[in-house]
Amino acid sequence: MTEADTARKRRVDSERREGSIHVCPLSAVSITVERHKASHLLTCIHDDSLVETPRRITPANHLRLVMDDIIVSLPDYTPPNEMHIARLIDFARGWGGEGPMVVHCWAGISRSTAAAFISLCALNPDAPEDLIAGRLRRVSPTAQPNRLMVRLADDALGRGGRMVDAVDAIGRGVPASEAVPFSLPARIARTGGR
Repeated sequence: MTEADTARKRRVDSERREGSIHVCPLSAVSITVERHKASHLLTCIHDDSLVETPRRITPANHLRLVMDDIIVSLPDYTPPNEMHIARLIDFARGWGGEGPMVVHCWAGISRSTAAAFISLCALNPDAPEDLIAGRLRRVSPTAQPNRLMVRLADDALGRGGRMVDAVDAIGRGVPASEAVPFSLPARIARTGGR
């Protein structure tokens, strides 16, 4: 085993114990699930039939949220709604930040980054929203969390507009057609700065 293999194994073992969220586009779901040995999968995409539940994930640990990446109601489109967000928060809390979870949408830029941010806020009720959003921006220059999802979650979690303000503060991400997969720890602590 090479030094790089040993380091990767150590990182994956640590992620399994401590919990982590891995965000990716649809094109990288299979490899991301396998690489991080994920136990949970969150799909935020309109045509969820494009995504089979990977063998290593039980169907009960795969949440499918059928929604379009829009922030206003449009004919023939499904905007994120309160029910989507309630299911997302329940799923994140059920996962509990134990082991790796993969979150994806079509491009890994908007719905999935919003879902990751929402999950982290749900799991870390005492962590400042701007700290979580700042860490999201540091690991993903392309992240552009869906504002409707964030607003609905802010209401559901009783965060008083702070989630929306935090996402607005990090600004729009660098334009891209598809994000590079990235990871965040499930537990957010103030150590290490903002």
